[in-house]
Amino acid sequence: MYKIDFSNKIHVYFIGIGGISMSALAEILLTKGFTVSGSDSRESDLTKRLERLGITVHIGQSAENLDNDIDLVIYTAAIKEDNPELAGAHSFGIPSIPRAELVGQIMKNYEVAVGVAGTHGKTTTTSMISHILIDNDSDPTVLVGGMLKKIEGNLRIGKSGNFVTEACEYTNSFLSFSPTVAVILNIHADHMDFFKDIQDIRQSFRNFASLLPLDGTLIISSDIEDFDYITQGTDARIVTFGTGLHNSDYGAANVAYDEFANGHYDLMENGSFAGRISLKVPGFHNIQDSLAAVATARTMGVPIDLIIQSLAAYEGCDRRFQFKGSIKGITVVDDYAHHPDEIRATLNTARKYPHKTLWCVFQPHTYTRTSVFLKDFASALTLADKVVLTDIYAAREKNTLNISSKDLLDELVKLGKEAYHFQSFDDIENFLLENCINGDLLITMGAGDVVLIGERLLGQ
Repeated sequence: MYKIDFSNKIHVYFIGIGGISMSALAEILLTKGFTVSGSDSRESDLTKRLERLGITVHIGQSAENLDNDIDLVIYTAAIKEDNPELAGAHSFGIPSIPRAELVGQIMKNYEVAVGVAGTHGKTTTTSMISHILIDNDSDPTVLVGGMLKKIEGNLRIGKSGNFVTEACEYTNSFLSFSPTVAVILNIHADHMDFFKDIQDIRQSFRNFASLLPLDGTLIISSDIEDFDYITQGTDARIVTFGTGLHNSDYGAANVAYDEFANGHYDLMENGSFAGRISLKVPGFHNIQDSLAAVATARTMGVPIDLIIQSLAAYEGCDRRFQFKGSIKGITVVDDYAHHPDEIRATLNTARKYPHKTLWCVFQPHTYTRTSVFLKDFASALTLADKVVLTDIYAAREKNTLNISSKDLLDELVKLGKEAYHFQSFDDIENFLLENCINGDLLITMGAGDVVLIGERLLGQ
């Protein structure tokens, strides 16, 4: 594997530079003095931003884009070997490494490198940790998978020895990371187009924990079933957090919710009351994520009082139960949930939120996930009063499974749920305008482009 010498400012080319993570990594290298260029399949706000920074961005991918002076090519897991630029790099003898390997090598430049892993909650927890560290004047470099108001984007480049990023298990990419602090939020079945079964996934997280150095720290949820199996993979210090029956280093007692489903709880640190946490983000899942953020911040020496103040000011990040606006008295919220567990968490939160009828417009994400969790998706979606389905968002996949949203619709009907399926966003928008009334709560949900439905209804 190619090792970057960060004292040697080479020319690095990114295939897919317009992605939220790739664009941030490109900017990090640019600030470190590297020459950066790249390509993407389409122009976007992110590619335009990179061009304003002086980065050459090619729209469309071709081997002809590879200049003679390119020293290294970076690509994502979505890029296949037959990609013309990756194939061109191989034929020209240009070294190439995956995105995750670049992240891992960047992490080695920081004294404290935090990697936040888990099937769900990575973006929220990373955002909370970042929010606290910034308020503590810890000046972290932050790489997050969503748009965070605090940093006006998904990237913050600090000058300290602190680095915080998400660590995704898909294709075992986080095993290329170099954390000194590893956070494991939860472990559930997902990405079954890559993993064999849940045990395969658990082994991957155990391997992630084993990456820690002897003086590192593993922060893990004690709510994970048989979490001791995961901790056996490391000799690092272990810190636990949880809301279940286990005795954890950090826990939540006397949990309550306000009229907008925002959580409040007594923070317990090593069995003793440490203060009352009041959140501005709704749902039990945000309480769980905030405990992980507290444990991480305390590991990094942040005072309890400042943590409480910072979490009280945290207002979430884009696409996580994000209030988008209202139209004719209908509240429009958007959420990234695309796994049955996430859907349950979001809809349980929504049921505590003021509403007459709870509408969920759900966009299934990938054919594999829809096929594997078909009945689970239907069960989770019954928490909404009425469900509207879009076509499946294919992402990286082709439909080799002969699965469609009609199959999910059939499952919902079997469960007695009022549900609809439309092939076009225009038809969905017209249907909602005709059927939603004053006082209803409308949630657009999914990891694709379903957010556009709510935004177009609101005229955004």
